[in-house]
Amino acid sequence: MAILVIAEHDNSSIKPATLNAVTAASKIGAEVHLLVAGSACAPAADAAAKIAGVGKVLLADAAQFADQSPENLAALVVANAAAYGHIVAAATTVGKNFMPRVAALLDVAQISEIVAVETPDTFVRPIYAGNVLATVQSSDAIKVITVRATAFEAAGEGGSAAVENLAAAADLGKSKLVNRELTKSERPELTAAKIIVSGGRGMGNGDNFHRLLEPLADRLGAALGASRAAVDAGYVPNDYQVGQTGKIVAPQLYIAVGISGAIQHLAGMKDSKVIVAINKDAEAPIFQVADYGLVGDLFEVLPALLAELG
Repeated sequence: MAILVIAEHDNSSIKPATLNAVTAASKIGAEVHLLVAGSACAPAADAAAKIAGVGKVLLADAAQFADQSPENLAALVVANAAAYGHIVAAATTVGKNFMPRVAALLDVAQISEIVAVETPDTFVRPIYAGNVLATVQSSDAIKVITVRATAFEAAGEGGSAAVENLAAAADLGKSKLVNRELTKSERPELTAAKIIVSGGRGMGNGDNFHRLLEPLADRLGAALGASRAAVDAGYVPNDYQVGQTGKIVAPQLYIAVGISGAIQHLAGMKDSKVIVAINKDAEAPIFQVADYGLVGDLFEVLPALLAELG
């Protein structure tokens, strides 16, 4: 049977994590369909049709999908689930919101954040904050799966899929988006950045993030991240959080400043290609995963580093 991937988008373009989900779906089976549900989202559907490996794009364009509420989206997916053996989405904030609803409505177990595909019914997923990899086999007729985007390459362009209109069910009216506050930044988006500079509780306060970390991120063309401790302390917004309960990242370069290396944080960044740690505590757990470690006071190290970068 075909595989249905639920696209994450902004009604005009496809979010990068969906490309990784398409790659994962392609490893499960050859026929991949992509569902684009939104309002005035034809441009997103056209972009989806160009993704390599996508055989068909299903377009559900209706006012009730404008904000992609999890209740309406889950109902749409379930209404069309019978034609598919697998339903796949990226394990982003959006995917984690609506996919459990899909699994519950279908009365099947969700297989969360897979990092590898063994066979069409057997998958590998991390447990215990990524310290153990579990191989999970499912006998459910429809397998509901979320994908850890950092574990799969992004699908490229070159596709020419047909776009098919899908009948939209009525608005369930169970929730309404009242307001959305977005953090605007000229820096790269955290989960798509090739370089990330992250700060922890050791930064002391939010002013030090602005004074020391932001100039470093700007010099390197990097995204800005933070540990949960820094977010909980109010230094930066929670969409900066990297970790098991934040965003999972795997950039080419990850610079951890004033981060001790709690297991929750390591689970979100330990797949980075090169990890640089700056911490005054030589026994900090972050040094166990770091490729390069510098034991020193960040308030002395960062100004010196910025001076060297010019």
